[in-house]
Amino acid sequence: MNLTTEELSQLYYRMLQARHFEETLEDLFHRRVLHGTTHLGIGQEAAGVGAAFAALKQGDLTILTHRGHNETIGLGADLTMLMGEMFGRSGGCSGGKGGSMHFIDLEHGNYGETGVVGGAYPLACGMAFTQQYNETGKAVLCVGGDGSVNEGNFHESLNLASVWKLPVVFFIENNLYSMSTPLEKEMNIINISDRSQSYGIPGITIDGNDVVEVYEIVRKALDYARSGEGPFLIEALTYRQCGHSKSDRQIYRSEQEVENWKKEDPIPRFAEYLIEHGLAEEGDLYRLERRAYEDVKVALAAAKEMPVPNDDSVYTDVYAE
Repeated sequence: MNLTTEELSQLYYRMLQARHFEETLEDLFHRRVLHGTTHLGIGQEAAGVGAAFAALKQGDLTILTHRGHNETIGLGADLTMLMGEMFGRSGGCSGGKGGSMHFIDLEHGNYGETGVVGGAYPLACGMAFTQQYNETGKAVLCVGGDGSVNEGNFHESLNLASVWKLPVVFFIENNLYSMSTPLEKEMNIINISDRSQSYGIPGITIDGNDVVEVYEIVRKALDYARSGEGPFLIEALTYRQCGHSKSDRQIYRSEQEVENWKKEDPIPRFAEYLIEHGLAEEGDLYRLERRAYEDVKVALAAAKEMPVPNDDSVYTDVYAE
């Protein structure tokens, strides 16, 4: 394992930050303090944080799906800027203009989320071509959901990346449902990763609720892509414990199914791993949880005090300077 004890603690801490951040958003929307919509990844923290942490550690770039809070926080984004964005404030990461589906953090290599299903794949190819052409030595981590792998963008991008041997890793978070449609009703194969064979690239299906496995596999895949061998496809099996969006009544799955998957919750599972292997004590983990909770609390208070964007800002960030 290529992680120090401190890095393992950071992984756990960022998973907790992501969980508390999203639980806070869920509460704010339910109480109608926030408006619009959001797509939460509660239960998917190991996949998002683990993959992002691998990219961050190696100085690579990322581009995300509309459900990208876990990755953004895993990369180390400032929670106050993220919360400010949710409130539409000028101090938000997108100047208060983007909201939940448009988090961005260039400082940590995060080139943003996209609200277009499958929209990140061709952009990732462009980003990867830039790295290849300029010989930067960097790779690109492109995150998508299982609901996007039947889009033309997915297939065209994998084909292009394969032909040009682009340094990009396609990381698919398979949470079993495309909104309300179960995966088996929209494709005739078991594993999304099997589609890699059509494009002559490596593919693998992993346990997306095991943050250490996610980190290690993504790290190796990024190394592979960066070495000039071309793209890599990873399917991370996970589960969202919440609805697709705030308006999802979740009538397409049973409460028992959700409860069964909660037994595989990646956060207590990782805590158990750390304790069993003598990498942390219960007191250490409790302090990290309290710290993460306070981080979100402070970010919420600060976001509420941020000014709203002025009228002139409607004309900025529309075209490149």
